Amino acid sequence: MDILSAQYVRSISLKRDAVPSFKHYPFNLPAFKTLGELPFHPKVTFLIGENGMGKSTLLEAIAVALGFNAEGGSFNFNFSTFDTHSELGNYLRLIKGFDKPRDGFFLRAESFYNVASNIEEMDREGGGPRVIDSFGGRSLHEQSHGEAFFSTFLHRFRGNGIYILDEPEAALSPLRQMSMLTRIHDLVNEHSQFIIATHSPIIMAYPNAAIYEFSEEGIIEKKLEETNHYRIMKQFFDNKKRMIHHLLNDE
Repeated sequence: MDILSAQYVRSISLKRDAVPSFKHYPFNLPAFKTLGELPFHPKVTFLIGENGMGKSTLLEAIAVALGFNAEGGSFNFNFSTFDTHSELGNYLRLIKGFDKPRDGFFLRAESFYNVASNIEEMDREGGGPRVIDSFGGRSLHEQSHGEAFFSTFLHRFRGNGIYILDEPEAALSPLRQMSMLTRIHDLVNEHSQFIIATHSPIIMAYPNAAIYEFSEEGIIEKKLEETNHYRIMKQFFDNKKRMIHHLLNDE
């Protein structure tokens, strides 16, 4: 299998003629006002930017368009604790690759508790193998948020899949984020594709990836060193005393 055949999602585009109004959310965001076609890297694509720029909104819309639950989980998770996902997915055109993924997961920090609860509910109902066994065998509720998140990433992701991750660093220490890079690389070598929304310069340092920055100017592809995340973090630690003095100066 070559790398292009493992590209399960090739691109997305906005059906601009069908959008009811660009004056209302989420279409009034700069990212969507100018959105034409957005191609995805066959290995890893990062969506980055400040809060409120629309990266998680787009990520969720892509996940729903692929058949995932808006709250997260694999393709067979159909629970709903709240229905708050935007209508953006109704106006996206998803261009898929030639092959279908054999595995997939939508992992998002903000609703991971609900995914863990649904796993326990499915296992209580019985009728088949324990679902939790594919997540490492230990209740996700009996682990810290970071442990449960990483256990899912380590055990549940099987390769030959499409994996959508929304701000995974929220639950992970810097060391775990580095371990995550190793796991991403292992899965990419097993014909997997990732689309990740993140604020972490560590995670977005994965090589051979596309980085799209969401800003008031729209969506712009950038190199890691050109992103605000990298530049601000580097500037802070290169000049920590001066930056702290400036930030905490009461005068």
